Amino acid sequence: MAKVTISLDAELVVEVMVLAGVGNPQDAVELVVRDHIQRGHRTEARVAARDEVLREVDGKPRDIEG
Repeated sequence: MAKVTISLDAELVVEVMVLAGVGNPQDAVELVVRDHIQRGHRTEARVAARDEVLREVDGKPRDIEG
């Protein structure tokens, strides 16, 4: 996998290390980024499932009240 080097504020990285419980800055930031990506995928999956249910409801014939 290709690597990218970036500069971050030291206080930000230290806070990430504390919250992640990791002593290595690289590992801490990588964990946070991976968690963010996974959370996004879970959200997308929930939204897709909800949209599918709504499509099924909209696709059913409606009873006409008269």
